[in-house]
Amino acid sequence: MDLQLDTAPCGYFSLSSAGIIQSANRTLANMLAYERDDLLGKHIESFLSVTNKLFFHTYFYPFIQLYGQVGEIFLSLRASDQLDIPVLLNGVRQERDGETFIDCVVVEMRKRLEHEKDILKTKKQLEELYEATNEANKKLERLHQEYEIKQQELMNVNHLLETMALTDPLTGLKNRRFFQESLLANIAAYHRARTPFSLFIIDIDHFKSINDTYGHPIGDLVLTKLAQLLRAESREIDIVARFGGEEFVLILPGADRDAAVPVAERYRSKIEATPMGDYRITASIGVATIAPEETDQTVLHKADQALYHSKASGRNRVTHAVDFNK
Repeated sequence: MDLQLDTAPCGYFSLSSAGIIQSANRTLANMLAYERDDLLGKHIESFLSVTNKLFFHTYFYPFIQLYGQVGEIFLSLRASDQLDIPVLLNGVRQERDGETFIDCVVVEMRKRLEHEKDILKTKKQLEELYEATNEANKKLERLHQEYEIKQQELMNVNHLLETMALTDPLTGLKNRRFFQESLLANIAAYHRARTPFSLFIIDIDHFKSINDTYGHPIGDLVLTKLAQLLRAESREIDIVARFGGEEFVLILPGADRDAAVPVAERYRSKIEATPMGDYRITASIGVATIAPEETDQTVLHKADQALYHSKASGRNRVTHAVDFNK
């Protein structure tokens, strides 16, 4: 990094597509009271409050994926002393050497916030003066109504962006990102209260032959019909998501191995017996139940290995990771 960028009067950092800080200038490190090496390799969300993390998920990531850039986002970065530093952020998505990066600059907003507080104070005084006349009251009422409309429009846009970011567009189920966040949440609940859960990976048997024989529109129809079946058969507390391709995943809170396997068998038999339009399919299922030493990666790996065993054993069957490893 050249000296001019390193000492520029604004913070600079570059993120990988996964949100990992790849580079940062000295100004940013000084702003957050960290050594530069303390920033590199960390996820940007390590320096955000819970509220700002939510804002990043519902606005920043979807917006920069859709439009390639984000301008003038107001949020706070968390310094080493755990105090929040209000900043204005601009970001742009760029390709370098075949990889995607998000380059960002941030400018501290403390002085501006003080000015805004003064402006708000003055505005309040003006409003009190205007309230002396009926005409002013009418104008204020109209302004308030316009504000409420714009606020609702903003909430609607944010809700739409959040839904788009967490929903599979073909099937309408939750997507892989939502599943992974839910898996981490269920693991945290397990470690906190020992609440068990089981994980299913459901894979359509011979799905490639459906696409090759009947075409991708029929394949998409089968995926959509299966998604409808899984949603209809699941409980409200269950997580049902499309993992990718012809694979679907389910998280069943409260289900240990003895409870999970019969449920998986019910799904398997229901899939086999239910027409998907003019077609019928079967599915293989791999099941894993959380254990004290598990991480999100290990429990997912065990379910995947159990699925592989179901496939290798003739398909259209259920295998639990415990039984497979005996």
